[in-house]
Amino acid sequence: MRLPALALALCLAAPAAQAWDLDDAVSLTVLPGWRQADGTHMAAIRLSLAPGWKTYWRAPGDAGIPPEFHFAGSGNLAAIRPHWPVPEIFEQGGMRSIGYHGELVLPIELQPRGGGDIVLSGEIELGICEEICVPVRLPIEALLPAVGSRDGAIIGALVDAPMSAAAAGVGGVSCTLRPGAEGMEITAELTMAPLGPGEAAVIEAGPGIWVSEPELTRSGDRLRMTAHLVDIAGRQVAVDRGALRLTLFGGGRAAEVQGCPAP
Repeated sequence: MRLPALALALCLAAPAAQAWDLDDAVSLTVLPGWRQADGTHMAAIRLSLAPGWKTYWRAPGDAGIPPEFHFAGSGNLAAIRPHWPVPEIFEQGGMRSIGYHGELVLPIELQPRGGGDIVLSGEIELGICEEICVPVRLPIEALLPAVGSRDGAIIGALVDAPMSAAAAGVGGVSCTLRPGAEGMEITAELTMAPLGPGEAAVIEAGPGIWVSEPELTRSGDRLRMTAHLVDIAGRQVAVDRGALRLTLFGGGRAAEVQGCPAP
């Protein structure tokens, strides 16, 4: 069973990281976006990666580290919600990682505290990888005017988000949880036609819980996935069924299922 400590070791593993100029490997810009009818503001973070480099999705797999956002220095900002485009699945050191190469436009939906502009100030911590993984911190400083204009790059990234369960024709979702050797075992079952070749899945169980790569079995439109859950802090695993999120991949597409009730 591979725990996140292994991924962190990979990311910290080499003074060779000093041989690269990380300013050439990755750069960040903010697309200021526009204010929506419901009062939220849609902007985006754009990461540009040098050839051969990649970065990670919110659930990066065993060979990566998840990005973290810090916006404590911002003004007129109450909450932020990323909208992740469909990622790619890579093999790295015999392990699966999930992320992006080339360019990532990550839409971020911001809730202002009141009217007026938003001052975005903070940083993003993320891993970038070529031959090894390197943890980096990129500063984020931008003014998001209350009066803005719709941006085609942001709209395109929003369109590239995973489908909802309803749009993908998902039905009959259930999850069985049982004690395992080192934590808990989860078996999720659902009805859904394959999205395309290269079928894969990710199960997320909330902060502080590591979930192994699911084993998939399929019989027609009935899909079964089994994985192990371990509390990173070594405590007994406690799962909120409403927080469980299943993401299915195939043919360059993805679908998300939020929540997983008992059978």
